Amino acid sequence: MLCLRQVCLFTLRRYQARTVSSDLLLSQIKSCTHEDEVFSLVGRNEAKLSEKHVGIALNMLWQLQKKRPLLLRTSDYIRNHSQFLTLCVLAENKVEHMEDEAVVDTLYSILRLNVEDHDSLAEVLVTEAWKRLERLSLPALSKFALCLYKQRRHFSPVIGKVAHIVDMKLDSIQDIRILTVLMISISDVISQSFRDRLLHKAEQLLEEKGEVHFNYAKRIVHFLQNVKLRYHPLLEKCNKIFLKSASHLDIHSISLIFGLYEQLGFDSAEFRLVAKQLLAETIDDCYDPETFAKLFFTLGPMAGSKVRERLLITAACMAEEFSSHQVLIILKTMQKMKCRNSHLLKKMSSVLHKHLDSYPLSQLVKLTQYLVALRCPDLELFAKLKMLLFGFLKSSVIPADTAAIIRVLALLPSFQVEEIIINKAAAVLPQCRLHHLNCIATALVKWNNYDQLHWQNSSELCVKLLQKLNDCGFWRLQNANNLNLLLEELTHVNGEWFEEVLSEETMATCQRLIDQMTWANVLQLSFFLIKTNHRCPSLLDRIASVTVENVYKIHPFEIYFILFLFSALNYDPPANEEFFESCIQHLTSNLSCFETHHLVQLGHVLAVAGYFPPDLIMTIFTVSFLSKLDAQLEVLPDTLKQRVRLCLMKLNRAVCLECPEFHIPWFHERYCQSVFCNSSSRINPLRRHVHRMLTEILGGSHYARISVLTPYYYEIDFECVLDENKKPLSYMAQNIPLDGVEGIQLRDDIKDERRKALPPGAQRIALEFLDSKAFSKDSRHLKGEPVVKKRHLEMLGYRVVQIPHFEWNSMVLSTKGEQLEYLRKQLYGTQ
Repeated sequence: MLCLRQVCLFTLRRYQARTVSSDLLLSQIKSCTHEDEVFSLVGRNEAKLSEKHVGIALNMLWQLQKKRPLLLRTSDYIRNHSQFLTLCVLAENKVEHMEDEAVVDTLYSILRLNVEDHDSLAEVLVTEAWKRLERLSLPALSKFALCLYKQRRHFSPVIGKVAHIVDMKLDSIQDIRILTVLMISISDVISQSFRDRLLHKAEQLLEEKGEVHFNYAKRIVHFLQNVKLRYHPLLEKCNKIFLKSASHLDIHSISLIFGLYEQLGFDSAEFRLVAKQLLAETIDDCYDPETFAKLFFTLGPMAGSKVRERLLITAACMAEEFSSHQVLIILKTMQKMKCRNSHLLKKMSSVLHKHLDSYPLSQLVKLTQYLVALRCPDLELFAKLKMLLFGFLKSSVIPADTAAIIRVLALLPSFQVEEIIINKAAAVLPQCRLHHLNCIATALVKWNNYDQLHWQNSSELCVKLLQKLNDCGFWRLQNANNLNLLLEELTHVNGEWFEEVLSEETMATCQRLIDQMTWANVLQLSFFLIKTNHRCPSLLDRIASVTVENVYKIHPFEIYFILFLFSALNYDPPANEEFFESCIQHLTSNLSCFETHHLVQLGHVLAVAGYFPPDLIMTIFTVSFLSKLDAQLEVLPDTLKQRVRLCLMKLNRAVCLECPEFHIPWFHERYCQSVFCNSSSRINPLRRHVHRMLTEILGGSHYARISVLTPYYYEIDFECVLDENKKPLSYMAQNIPLDGVEGIQLRDDIKDERRKALPPGAQRIALEFLDSKAFSKDSRHLKGEPVVKKRHLEMLGYRVVQIPHFEWNSMVLSTKGEQLEYLRKQLYGTQ
């Protein structure tokens, strides 16, 4: 018994001594200030290292690297150090004895040190963490999930298990950091209902926490991009966080946010404005290619002429240093900027020759699109692209890839089609979605029209393939049984083939699935109808009723697009007043959700429909609002900028004519003059032909004016004046100059709304020819803009005669005599 006691005491003393020694070693590791100090301690104490020492040492190596700027980190040096290899071997051998958090921390540390995903230690740590998954704390679970995401295990069974645990514990998560990490990590394996629960939880925590770090907002936006959902309530909350944290954002964060916004189709002029100011201050500090490429991507499209020139010069100087991905970013941005700088394009082409073989298919497709859009003159580069694309086509078995390759091959200059393309297309047709069918059809039609099919029986093969394409398209539509999936397919479908072949069948399919329409998919359906210009009463009535029933569930910004559909198509649903009023009430209660340019567009859409909400109109037409609008327009893309300015002019005109009680002045005189002075409008053959006929009917060229600008700058095809006895009045007698025959000329009396009074009983007539753009597709129903124009011209004192294209071009008016008689009746009425 005494001997046993002595043995126990000896063992205890040795254990205590070892613990003290170990604790000292642990403290020494934690107090290291350089990686070499860690390695030195590991080398001297290799035999004493426990699993805890190993875990802390590996974690310490990452913490020391983390403190350094990205460009000064030495991950390669660490990974290749002999003592690092020793640590990895020890960790692998001792992993079963590590605590749960230590397993996850060790995995995280080695991955941040850029250890290969399939390194044996990484595999062992993943397996061990998987075994302990159920008992991991939420912080450890989120870190482990992040590790799996970084390893690209997006669809692995272990990620599915993590998602299940998150589903069970979602209500107990109160840390926004933990939630956002988990959201990104499991985004590829969640259902729609689970996705919605995660979004609701994120909204709840954002509201509860008040001040939130911008990194958490970035993760939320990243999650939305992963699940391909443009969820406005969360996007707006995140955007506000970015604006509040603007001073803490660097070029890398700004570039990431811009990229995510672009993929989501979300934009914020306010964030653009702040970003532009921040980036302009850092332009001199971007020395390395990665940082500069991000600067070029974000600042380039909104830069002024001087900054733009500096960016282009710097990009050309750095060209040789750009990686393959950075070259892609530069070319993408050049396309966005509509910049065809020959020197920079030549430099990029030169660099591309050495990178071309490294691009995966998806990037090669994008690269081809950018080069074609920029009109790259390097034919040798296009020849290499063609060869690489052909290589991918021969081995491709995925319908989406085959369609994408065929689509971009059709873009290549002087491309001669080979039979393998037709054969590959034919092989994948039955598996193709509508978008893929559309890509293939567009390419085939182009090649056939431009005579680029040169082998024997090529035209016959092409016709057969097009017929098979049509059959596949019809089959897909006729067998569609889910409206959400159909609308998802239709998102990217457009072009002549779809319009000519599948348009009617698509509308019939949507009507067949009309009972599946809900408040959650009315926006997508509205987008489709806007894009196709279809006036389908049953679908429009259903959209209106669903919107009215669920108006407060639908985000105000989405309501805008729904109203745009009805306004543009000039369609009144059965409960028209209730529909517009409920939508307007919801919108005017949430004007703060809209940016300045969106409010202008909203005002114009409502004005076309004949609605002028006082709150909205008085908000827009204030000096402070218009000043803010001017500032934000400077950072918007040129096309959008021009559209918004035109909308503001049209809204200003509508308010002046229809709502004089608002006392809003007309302040677009100079804008309109610049637009018409810079326009390249010419008198087309139809106008010349009709002008000669009017001259014959009225008795002379001085009785009719061609291409006339009215007060408030409406352009009308022809104008004439008839007295009370319906006799034409000469413009020469009224001292009004006739317009020239080459185009629009600004009249001296354009600004004078009190134009020379007509004789009593006289009538000013505006004769307008309406082409197909004035009508809904396959319809004789006028769209909103021509109706508004007629209304406003009548307010200006005109009798408006509108001549539809389908009447003028009909067989009934096939001779000159019939056309003369038709015009005479339109001018004088039935005689």
